[in-house]
Amino acid sequence: MSYMTASERQSALTSELVSARTSSLFAQALDHVAAAFGYGHFTLANAPAPEDVLLAPLVIETTLPTPFLREFDKAHLLRDCPILPRTRESALPQHWHLSDKSLPAGLPILGELRALLLRQRLPMGSVFPLNAMDGQRLVFWFNGNRNPLSQSEINELAMIMVQALDTHNSLKRNDAGNLNMLSARELEVVRWTAQGKTSVEIGQILSLSDHTVNAYMTNAIKKLDCVNRTQLVAKAIRLKLIN
Repeated sequence: MSYMTASERQSALTSELVSARTSSLFAQALDHVAAAFGYGHFTLANAPAPEDVLLAPLVIETTLPTPFLREFDKAHLLRDCPILPRTRESALPQHWHLSDKSLPAGLPILGELRALLLRQRLPMGSVFPLNAMDGQRLVFWFNGNRNPLSQSEINELAMIMVQALDTHNSLKRNDAGNLNMLSARELEVVRWTAQGKTSVEIGQILSLSDHTVNAYMTNAIKKLDCVNRTQLVAKAIRLKLIN
């Protein structure tokens, strides 16, 4: 979208978000937002609470590489991150670049976190905290390898994030209407999957063939508009279908 004016870009990206009727289309639209502003990845997550120590369970949608999330949580870097935990209290957008010595509130990104961001070629990022319709604080988090945003880009992206929140709220209302879509058997399969069981193990527990277990899993994935088991489990937990 580099040939577009800022106004045209904002209009195009906002229109795509408005028309997103499924989680997969919403994720695709956010990915296009990230690319249009020169970011490599986006993440939509619940803002960390003081007791949270892992990032992955908070993630709703993301294009961050799995190795990044794995390393981030293995080293418990959420507690060392100067940005994400502060989004629970502050609604102000935060922007940083590892080459910038004047990071938000003078809080440096050091040690393992800095090394991980550099290894993944993600030296800069932006976080937009917003409140969902249920009061839950969300963060739209963009990471990449570009120069710091200009003030006009920050303003433009902030406006687009307002529409992204509206779309998220709309999808969540639709999700709430689908809470009873999964059958009792499908819920059982999802619960055991969330506990790390394989299809073979679940089949042994429930006295089913692994083929039948996979069929239940495929149905659940389709019903909740997910792309794989990992997303299904995360969404089922988020919707409080399972604990």
